[in-house]
Amino acid sequence: MKRNKDWNQAKYERFLKDGRGSGNFAEYKPWLTIQDMPSMGRVTRVYGYTTGRIHHFFSDIQTRYFYLLEYSPYVIDIKEHYPLLDAQELLRNQDVDIEKHVGDDGTPYVFTSTFLIRTKTRDGFREYARAVKSHEKLETKNVIERFEIERRYWEAKGIDWGIVTNKEIPKVMVKNIEWLHPAMELKKYEVFEANELEMLCDTLLRQINTVSKKMRFLLNDFDEFHQLECGTGINLFKYMVWKHQIHVDIESKIDLGKLMSSELKLNDSWTKGGTGANESHG
Repeated sequence: MKRNKDWNQAKYERFLKDGRGSGNFAEYKPWLTIQDMPSMGRVTRVYGYTTGRIHHFFSDIQTRYFYLLEYSPYVIDIKEHYPLLDAQELLRNQDVDIEKHVGDDGTPYVFTSTFLIRTKTRDGFREYARAVKSHEKLETKNVIERFEIERRYWEAKGIDWGIVTNKEIPKVMVKNIEWLHPAMELKKYEVFEANELEMLCDTLLRQINTVSKKMRFLLNDFDEFHQLECGTGINLFKYMVWKHQIHVDIESKIDLGKLMSSELKLNDSWTKGGTGANESHG
């Protein structure tokens, strides 16, 4: 790997002073941001509802994998571009030539893992580290060398590490999640009174549970009957699918023109008598 001419001690100290790589949830600051990678192609900033902050991604594959994590009810924290700050010290005596990865002034290069993920378990939580890379680039020398360093690092830390490529990411599922994601924006519901969102969700769930109709027509009728702005019913539907109050086949294209209300499965907490509309699922 060639020396990084843009990496030096002053930049390293500035990153640490800025708090990069530290914090949890909304307070976490990624080691690298899109401002640090101006020459990269498909950079993206996405607001995460799991973390309550903006995330930075350098490829479509990273963004798509993020959406899968964001939708999971088990994921409670997502840290992108997580720095392996103690890698040089931790791996110094292993048979990987990590000490050659330095800037022009000899400052050790800071390796990062694409994602450090925290999930909730019955006993607390568990962490996973994932490297996300295009399948076509896995055989390049630099990538192989870098991933071996990552693998050794996380093995020493006792944290599960793995590689995710475009082959492991279900495109249809990701497109569905991208479609659902904007409905979580609270600004869409500013017109509602304090309890109106929960009430409307409950009313829509009852209608879905009792009427067999194509969802596009059902949601349009819902808007008209309740004198709501056109599209409100669709946003409520998307909101409840995201909150796992309505279960759909997320791996198949969600087509409201074909999807029947009778095909949907509602959350047990609602069918047993509770609204469940304001429950948190991560």
